[in-house]
Amino acid sequence: MYASLLKNIKGDKTIWGVVLFLFLFSLLVIYSSTNALAAARGTTATSYLIKQFAYVFIAFVVMYLMHIIPIGWYRSLSIPALAITVLLILATFFFGVKLNDGTRWFPLPFGLTFQPSDIARIAIILYTAKVMEIYDLSSFRDFAKKLLLPVGVIFLLIIWSSTSTALLLAFTLAVLLFVGGIKISHLLKTAGILVVSLAFILLIGKTTNWFPRVETATNRVTTFFSKSGTNKGDVFQITQSKIAVAKGGWGVGPGNSNQRLILPHPYSDFIYAIIIEEYGVAGGVAVILLYLILLFRAIVIARSCTRVFPMIMVLGLVFMITFQAMVNMGVAVGILPVTGQPLPLLSQGGSSLITFCMALGMVLAVSRAAEERDMKQQ
Repeated sequence: MYASLLKNIKGDKTIWGVVLFLFLFSLLVIYSSTNALAAARGTTATSYLIKQFAYVFIAFVVMYLMHIIPIGWYRSLSIPALAITVLLILATFFFGVKLNDGTRWFPLPFGLTFQPSDIARIAIILYTAKVMEIYDLSSFRDFAKKLLLPVGVIFLLIIWSSTSTALLLAFTLAVLLFVGGIKISHLLKTAGILVVSLAFILLIGKTTNWFPRVETATNRVTTFFSKSGTNKGDVFQITQSKIAVAKGGWGVGPGNSNQRLILPHPYSDFIYAIIIEEYGVAGGVAVILLYLILLFRAIVIARSCTRVFPMIMVLGLVFMITFQAMVNMGVAVGILPVTGQPLPLLSQGGSSLITFCMALGMVLAVSRAAEERDMKQQ
């Protein structure tokens, strides 16, 4: 059985190796960082380890299944996926559950939840890839009609529940469109529209309750630069995270972190600080290198593509993962405001883990198709 599974695993072996290493490392770090959470909830860190192992197993299966799906299916599903995403986000408005001060989680059976905004990012990248492949976007009117308007609607829906997710998505798309050859003038006009829209949204958020997370994001930025303000919790988190990083050095050793008992969310938002504290600067640098390897291998895969859709899809999905990783690590070391974004493939949780493995499965599907094409040509 296992031999058959390994035989059917195709695509870039380096990406498979990096992901499996991050899976194993996540189990070690989460087991260490959930002690305080387990004590507060009257359970043990072992229970969270088992739960995370189950998520890792499911995520691996999802990634495996996604990597054997033909690329044409993703091309065909790009528009329906966008429509389904809109429905899911709207459903979250009415039926969502509130976790960590944000109503962005959709309830599932057995007490599980997931964030439609995670799926939305993948759907938008697939839609962007298809639009860039089939349409001539040389005029700004066509660019706005075919791409900017549909994506802008979902951007507004996402920013309602998670401002940091929306802004990270905007940055990812900006880089993707630039790399994809969209005119600089189009991007500058889009940036202007985005700035004006954010100012308008901020004004609405100040006077109504329509965009509650925008106010939170604004306070976080103010707190970051002034080291004061309304988000006292953010000041505490950043301070404790910096202490964990400062203790790093050669590392205090696995399971010996002291800040894991003090720092809020050491198993998710600030897991990188615990990694540095326990595994030292070398451990922190190694994690950065692993994400850079993912990015490099994705660029290699994209360069091998003969069509626009798979090339843009691969770059967009890996940009999404690596940019979020850099933002999470930037927050942990104190060079960015608190965002609440987990560290891809390492933080605790099933929703984001499965979503990122879906994305990597799609990347591997492109790599697998390229391998099969090369074999036929030999």
